[in-house]
Amino acid sequence: MSLDLPSDGCRSTPVLKERGQREVFCGLTGIIWLHRKMQDAFFLVVGSRTCAHLLQSAAGVMIFAEPRFGTAILEEKDLAGLADANAELDREVGRLLARRPDIRQLFLVGSCPSEVIKLDLARAAERLNQQHAPHVRVYNYSGSGIETTFTQGEDACLAAMVPTLAPTAARDLLIVGAMPDVVEDQCLALLSAMGIGPIRVLPAHRAGELPHVGENTVFALVQPFLGDTHAALIRRGARHIPAPFPFGEEGSTAWLRAIADEFGVPRDLFESVIAAPRARAQKAIAAQAAELRGKSVFFFPDSQLEIPLARFLVRECGMTAIEVGTPYLHEGLVGPDLDLLPKGPVISEGQDVEKQLDRVRAASPDLTVCGLGLANPLEAEGFATKWAIELVFTPVHFYEQAGDLAGLFSRPLRRKAILRKEAAE
Repeated sequence: MSLDLPSDGCRSTPVLKERGQREVFCGLTGIIWLHRKMQDAFFLVVGSRTCAHLLQSAAGVMIFAEPRFGTAILEEKDLAGLADANAELDREVGRLLARRPDIRQLFLVGSCPSEVIKLDLARAAERLNQQHAPHVRVYNYSGSGIETTFTQGEDACLAAMVPTLAPTAARDLLIVGAMPDVVEDQCLALLSAMGIGPIRVLPAHRAGELPHVGENTVFALVQPFLGDTHAALIRRGARHIPAPFPFGEEGSTAWLRAIADEFGVPRDLFESVIAAPRARAQKAIAAQAAELRGKSVFFFPDSQLEIPLARFLVRECGMTAIEVGTPYLHEGLVGPDLDLLPKGPVISEGQDVEKQLDRVRAASPDLTVCGLGLANPLEAEGFATKWAIELVFTPVHFYEQAGDLAGLFSRPLRRKAILRKEAAE
């Protein structure tokens, strides 16, 4: 399989770097999918009542359910440094672990920088590890909206785990990034059918399934927002397999091909394994692309999925990208997607929201991909919008989800057309 590279991709395009007011969720949001993925983990957010309300509202937790996350609420006296927050935290953790003996991994998640909450969670994690090991492993990371954006919570979580992974000399393939179980199963089935193995996954479902890492480990990312995890694995001696991300038929094929080449999979075996799902993906995308072809799209920075998704929409759905904004541009991760994205759109990193709003109004795109805070105001101005957050919560990776991915973008255009028709009548 050879990729149809554009004569001039976007890797060399000058990047518009903006630093101003941002409109993004904080990194605490990652807990919403991570607590479902890691079956014996618990996420204890050390923060305010506001953080507790955010998680309860965003996760839609029923009052009689007992999820695998909670909030250790800091009162005014804690924030002022008048109370011994460390002793209080130790007591709360002790009560939690006594009540929930199924917990094997405990994540202390800071909702604010340590200077604000007057509590060094890194030291607290070390202390609690000494108290509760080996039954429970305690980690810490920041989900602060001051320090992280929406998807960086997962990156910070996985990066915190990497230094504790056991060493190995084995040649393993490590798949890095949280996916819904059904999508992960599809990914592993395709790779196993090619004879690739052993395959490990981070995050693992349980502490006993955590991967080992060493100089013979090679890893492939399924999420483009894992820059810190990527760096942590490199420090452990592992080697990254660069590839376009597995969104759409082309991205999935290129991602699988990069791994197959690394493990010497014969070309005919590779083609036979992917033939049927690839054909289904092409057919499903074509059904949705009819409404996308020839339309323009503008990406506000939100999830760090923007560059691979722009590549998918332009090359597989026939759209024109006007601007592709991303919170952070990590060329080592999204470079292969930039190579495939034809030159033309503005590539921007960071955000100055007022300036970007001026640009989207001037461009008047057919579809605007943005965060929840911007979607309703833009809809009121007559723009068709797609919530960026939905692209993280919905299964969108690999062949069987390719049509659904295209449908996430075609539906807003369909809805706008219906509303226009009804208004005319």
